[in-house]
Amino acid sequence: MSEKKPKIVIIAGPTASGKTSVSIDLAESFGGEIVSADSIQVFRYLDIGSAKPTLEERARVAHHMIDIRYPDEDFSAGDYVREARACVDLMPAKGRVPVVVGGTGLYIRLLLGGIVDLPRADTELRSRLEADEAQGGPGTLFARLARVDPEAARKIRPENTHRIIRALEVFEQTGKRISEIQARHALQDRPYTCLIICLAPPRKVLYEHIDNRVDNMVKEGLIDEVSGLFRRGYAITLRPLQSLGYRHAGMVLAGEVDLPEAIRLMKRDTRRYAKRQLTWFGSEPEVVWFDPDEIGQIKSVVDDFLGR
Repeated sequence: MSEKKPKIVIIAGPTASGKTSVSIDLAESFGGEIVSADSIQVFRYLDIGSAKPTLEERARVAHHMIDIRYPDEDFSAGDYVREARACVDLMPAKGRVPVVVGGTGLYIRLLLGGIVDLPRADTELRSRLEADEAQGGPGTLFARLARVDPEAARKIRPENTHRIIRALEVFEQTGKRISEIQARHALQDRPYTCLIICLAPPRKVLYEHIDNRVDNMVKEGLIDEVSGLFRRGYAITLRPLQSLGYRHAGMVLAGEVDLPEAIRLMKRDTRRYAKRQLTWFGSEPEVVWFDPDEIGQIKSVVDDFLGR
């Protein structure tokens, strides 16, 4: 049955690992279109800090799932799955190869395996939970989650209030633990035959790339980009503006740190994020690992997968 499923190529990996250049090369070589799997590139105006492909790169190959929301609009993993699948599903009829590219591991996992059917967000309930956290102090909701759903609490970082609130929200709406609902689902919805390539330069090289990327982002105007977002009326508390780079630039603009210290913190935090990405992708059993410089071998594997 799997032969009848559309074939898609995934190019994953940590930030600054070379995904953009490799994916564009593959798309040009095999008649592909790129579907971004990046949780920040979906937002308009967040260009430099999200390392979006340039306009020139997007002119070479069609890109999807970039600039589809404003920074203050909600965008969930469920939204990503629905909209990205809609893009992917149109390509085989056009004779195009879907090339999914990004470092947001959750998006890739759910695109391939489906998303659990959970109740929609309840604004009133969410506001009440946020008020409980504000009144009880940091860690109040995490402690509550640990009591009602210890399995979910083990998988969620204590500072990730967004996911903690979502887990508690589901429990209050359904009376069921989100961890149990997810376990039953077990990601059985598998509509595609996929090749998952993960790029992993040597760690020293990766860290050099990260440091260079941070320096270049600052030179290209990251601080001005964030200042422009503030002038448009977007608050630093918005979830996209709490992401890597944007949070640090906001600290500079607020006078909390000077620019050299912000750059140091940005490099440190990006390296830590890259480590977490490598751990995430390392847990995926179907991943094929390559150094991004091994483009000839990557093309050979893709060619074999597509049966050209």
